[in-house]
Amino acid sequence: MDKILTAIFTPAFLFSVIRVSTPLILGSMAALICNRGGMLHIAFEGIMLSAAFFGMLISALTQNVLLGIIGAILGGLLISMMLGYFNLVLNSDKTLTGIALNTFASAGTIFALYLLVQDKGTSNSLPSLTVPNIAIPIIKDIPILGEIISGHNLLTYIAFITVLLTYIIIFRTPLGLRIRTVGESPNAAASVGINVLKVRFITLAISAVIASLAGAYMSMGYLSWFSRDMIAGRGFMSIAAQNLGAALPLPSLLASLAFGAVTALANVLQTLNMPSEIIQAMPYVATLIGLGVFGYVGKVSNRKRSKAVLGSAKMKEGGNA
Repeated sequence: MDKILTAIFTPAFLFSVIRVSTPLILGSMAALICNRGGMLHIAFEGIMLSAAFFGMLISALTQNVLLGIIGAILGGLLISMMLGYFNLVLNSDKTLTGIALNTFASAGTIFALYLLVQDKGTSNSLPSLTVPNIAIPIIKDIPILGEIISGHNLLTYIAFITVLLTYIIIFRTPLGLRIRTVGESPNAAASVGINVLKVRFITLAISAVIASLAGAYMSMGYLSWFSRDMIAGRGFMSIAAQNLGAALPLPSLLASLAFGAVTALANVLQTLNMPSEIIQAMPYVATLIGLGVFGYVGKVSNRKRSKAVLGSAKMKEGGNA
């Protein structure tokens, strides 16, 4: 226990928490936007995986990091627009379509990887590039704080900026108002002249761009190569984080950091010869516990709200009598 506490209460551990939380932060903001637009789906795993593969591939072919990021975004948009077409145009089931696209992305990236490098595991033989780490001037020289905040990947800082941008887009712009209106009542939105189909496709597109950055981070930041199924459930954890955050940017950010802390703790325990099965299960157990707590709190809150409404109705009846 002393070794665990010693490892946790260090700047290096907090640095690791921020590092592993980056794809969860981006993914939770993407899920938040979809939730607000009434288009929450489970294909984030496929979007991130496709983005990770195309980011690696384009950066290797062009030897340009920026083009690699653009390639990642296009790869993620491909999966998202496929979901939109099947669900919004062909009226397919959203959940089944999401499962199919996740499977398609998993199998498709493995097949493409094998065609490129004759390896179904990793892309180590491709000279892909990574997004650079950034040392923040002045802050990097501050003891402890500089060790925690400075030196992260550029996409990590973009992830935190995305939280603010998500708040501005959803709650402070006309587009955000349309997205929320369509999400809450598409019939009411259509009655005032809002093109529901167009807004939903825009919602999916914005969400896909953000989720694609999470995928790009996995193969061009967190690691410097692509490996099969490297997203490893982070798409689902992102959905859980925004659920815990009640589809609000700041609470969703905190939930993502909490999941990141559990993942970082699991990484620390690997060095202490803990059973690997327990370590691998920790992030997912934390997700289930979080969802359970969220569901219980929501149930209690709804019960209290119902009692309050019932009490108010009884008082009105008594007053009328």
